[in-house]
Amino acid sequence: MRYQFDNPEICAFEIKAATAGYRRIAGIDEAGRGALAGPVVAACVILDPENIPPGIDDSKRLTARKRNELNKLITETAVCMGVGCVDHRTIDRINVYQATIHAMKQAIAQMSIVPDFLLIDAVKLYDISISSLSIVRGDQRSVSIAAASIVAKVYRDTIMIEYGKQYPEYEFGRHKGYGTTLHRNALQKYGPTRLHRLSFKPVREADARWRLKKQQ
Repeated sequence: MRYQFDNPEICAFEIKAATAGYRRIAGIDEAGRGALAGPVVAACVILDPENIPPGIDDSKRLTARKRNELNKLITETAVCMGVGCVDHRTIDRINVYQATIHAMKQAIAQMSIVPDFLLIDAVKLYDISISSLSIVRGDQRSVSIAAASIVAKVYRDTIMIEYGKQYPEYEFGRHKGYGTTLHRNALQKYGPTRLHRLSFKPVREADARWRLKKQQ
């Protein structure tokens, strides 16, 4: 099984797995783990080794326009894809790391073709029956993980853009729930929404100040 891609250096993990006999090699990554609001989303993607869209890279290195273009191409050419989504309430209840693991497992469970090998960005999934490899900075070192990072990012951004319509004063469509100056200023001015993660310190502190302000 030969991986045909414009940057062969980030196919090394896939090629090694294929050489070992694996045929359904999937990349897994998440989006939204560090945000102050909204869900954490994970994607699992099995690329077609002979039909990989050119230009795939870590989603953070791409413009929004390029991510959207590549997401469409990945969706059209991938052998199989799955997406998992864990909301802010669950994140607050079980912590964001466990929520990320849960989202990744959801993404695997959504696959109509079960992978036989998983390349995972940083996170380790211990209690699964599928062979796997956790790779630090995997979204920069594995084309499959990079593809998953794009799918997860675009999926989550779409959710946050819709939330921005419900809460226009927060402008979620601009910062996607991450702790930008714009977002933190809105937190101070309006207080947390029902979408915010109260287990995150900046949100918890803003909530306390907002409650105190309302009492005055």
